[in-house]
Amino acid sequence: MSKQFFIVNFIVSALLAHCTVFAATLVDKKEKKTVTITSETLTADNKNSTAIFEGAVVARTDDITMYSDKMTVYYDNARNKVIKIHALGHVKVHKEEKALFSDEAIYLEEDEKIIFTGNPKAVDGENVISGTQIIFYLKDDRAEVQGSRVVLQNKQGIN
Repeated sequence: MSKQFFIVNFIVSALLAHCTVFAATLVDKKEKKTVTITSETLTADNKNSTAIFEGAVVARTDDITMYSDKMTVYYDNARNKVIKIHALGHVKVHKEEKALFSDEAIYLEEDEKIIFTGNPKAVDGENVISGTQIIFYLKDDRAEVQGSRVVLQNKQGIN
């Protein structure tokens, strides 16, 4: 019985040690940001350097939170960092007072951007921007919208 306990304990310890990869760092030129991802299930594929998170997925850094039904994380083991995140289903990203919603989003670490597709819309207070694709540049805090439709709440009225 102690042999079975040892094997289970070893497997759990190895899994916990390996899961630290999924709290890898996103490198910003000025500082490093830790990404913490939680979900109902995790399927890790070390051979292909991917991790698939499913069910109530939440990925957090200091200033950004991303939610989705499923999230595939592509990582570089040698550099201990996340290189790409592909989020599917009910995607929501919060940064400060802004929120972006879509059916699908791809985060590209090298370019420091998130590409939203599938009914994307950005909400800032009561203002809403929608389009066919929204690209949000994290470093510059700016967005590019293709096929845009903008609804601005003009509280002052038109003069």
